[in-house]
Amino acid sequence: MALDRPALLRLQVRALMLAAEGQPMKIMFPMIADVEEYKRAIEVVEIEKRHLLKRGHRLPEPLKLGAMIEIPSLLWQLDHLLPLVDFASIGSNDLVQFLFASDRGNPKLAGRYDALSPAALGAMRLIVEKAERHQKPVTLCGELGGRPLEAMALVGVGLTSISMVPSAVGPVKAMVRSLDRKKLWAFMEPLLASPLHTLRPELMEFAQRNGVVL
Repeated sequence: MALDRPALLRLQVRALMLAAEGQPMKIMFPMIADVEEYKRAIEVVEIEKRHLLKRGHRLPEPLKLGAMIEIPSLLWQLDHLLPLVDFASIGSNDLVQFLFASDRGNPKLAGRYDALSPAALGAMRLIVEKAERHQKPVTLCGELGGRPLEAMALVGVGLTSISMVPSAVGPVKAMVRSLDRKKLWAFMEPLLASPLHTLRPELMEFAQRNGVVL
């Protein structure tokens, strides 16, 4: 909708940069389906930067632009997208939903897939590897990181920054402090190529065998 209504997007971007008043700012664009959409979005930012400078306003310093990776089509365009961004974030809720073509808000479908499946975790591992190759920071946004077992799997595929509600910080921190990440990845790597429906039982067994606090 924002790209179809550029005047609306320009107004929003202008308001963000004015509100920053010269302070550091990050702007992340969600629901990017291909690289061309991201290019169109950042061009709006460039237009507004010129508009504000011409009128004597201070720009955010630094201003960093990023993309939310949540539409599966981007998985095949990461080598083209990542050089253009300052940072990226994995939108775990929507990425998993779109990967399995299953509405996460429908209780009849909630048990049809698991975010700890090889497919979902493999997609996130791919994003992490590509981000490391292009030297761009990548975080995870969504509810997935707020439970210790799920957070353990995310750490296993290489994520070092994940979102969670405040009440989840303590349990997840206890898990991380008890975890050997390299050992976990060595355990997970061959499983990501398996046809298993979920890695949940295997991850539970790993945690119990290695004294990981869940």
